[in-house]
Amino acid sequence: MKFHVLAAAAALAVGLAGVAEAHGPTRQKTSKSVEINAAPDKVWAVVGNFQDASWIPIVEKTEGTGGNDKDATRKLTLKDGGAVVEELLTKYDAEKFTYAYRITNDVVKVLPVTNYSSNIVVKGEGDKSTVTWSGAFYRGFPNNDPPPELSDEAALKAVDGLYEAGLKSLKDKVEKGS
Repeated sequence: MKFHVLAAAAALAVGLAGVAEAHGPTRQKTSKSVEINAAPDKVWAVVGNFQDASWIPIVEKTEGTGGNDKDATRKLTLKDGGAVVEELLTKYDAEKFTYAYRITNDVVKVLPVTNYSSNIVVKGEGDKSTVTWSGAFYRGFPNNDPPPELSDEAALKAVDGLYEAGLKSLKDKVEKGS
């Protein structure tokens, strides 16, 4: 009897190992922060309007509806001609200087990710603020064996690059008034 239990357990373990190998992509997460020499309300005045993404360097123009209310949308037209459509989620809180949003269109050609959601938080005291931009997403290729440009590494590199450039631009805009 013990042999049958061990054999069954071994077969189950081998079977589960195969399932684990074939499960597909894992949700990726990243977060970047920047310290800005300005009060949180001054930083929020730039980053807190969901309808204005002009602080993100790759954005040519922003068009949207719904202001900063839940389910508000915005279309970001990128300088390279691509477009990203985003929806504001329920977590917009002007008093706590935070909001969350998600991308609703297929953006794999401009950002090698799928199922992307993100949040922005401004914290600070006095004349110092820290802005944290965090996101979660899947790589651009949903199946196993992705091409290099749609891999987990490519997705993380692209989102990290976007966040770093965006936060640097935000810092410059707030501190230098540019």
